[in-house]
Amino acid sequence: MSERITRNGRTLAYNHTPGTGPGVVFLGGFASDMQGTKALALEAWAGGAGRAFLRLDYSGHGDSEGAFTDGCIGDWFADALAVIEGVTTGPQILVGSSMGGWISLLIARERPDLVAGLVTIAAAPDFTEDGMWPSFSDAQRQQIMTDGQISVPSDYGDPYVITRRLIEDGRDRLVLRSPLPLPFPVRMVQGTADTAVSTATALRLLEHADGPDIRLTLVRGADHRFSEPDEIALIERSVDEVLHRLRA
Repeated sequence: MSERITRNGRTLAYNHTPGTGPGVVFLGGFASDMQGTKALALEAWAGGAGRAFLRLDYSGHGDSEGAFTDGCIGDWFADALAVIEGVTTGPQILVGSSMGGWISLLIARERPDLVAGLVTIAAAPDFTEDGMWPSFSDAQRQQIMTDGQISVPSDYGDPYVITRRLIEDGRDRLVLRSPLPLPFPVRMVQGTADTAVSTATALRLLEHADGPDIRLTLVRGADHRFSEPDEIALIERSVDEVLHRLRA
């Protein structure tokens, strides 16, 4: 049963398993929820180790209140912060998948006191500006500015509704245009067959971020879901490696 916390009048759903710290926090992707394969597998892994674990739904996602089309990167960043601050104790290891990678980087930049380490899975920093906006035709750009939204196909089900607010707010949350200090262990994993986030994005993040212990692992043939058993095992090893580096 999901637990609840309220931010700005909206109820956010989360699952928190108590245990030793630093805890692990899973931050999911765009239009995803906390019931995904990676989130549940990591929860089971953390539970087996007796480690605290948190997964959550941003507003408009999963079991949380709100309409998806009302949200933006800034809202979902604030949602994640509200749950982390309200539920966890001490710095956490953030595991950010796709858009969750962007949100985890925003938390690391704005609230480094909350972060003990970071693991990203096909991280998609700045994707609204570098991925979505350039892919739109002139007609689509005009439509989103005049009508406030457009609908675009998705490889994962129903079409995505992309709003003007999502695009414009994203421009205020970019992390690849200004210094990005990551002064803790960071492990990034990326599939070479990912059609949503390119290896060029992963390499750009690796080159841009500033920190003493940052490593990127490329997995040949892995796609954006990164949910095959071997890929899940790599995520778990990456979290374990961050924990080992913290102990050392």
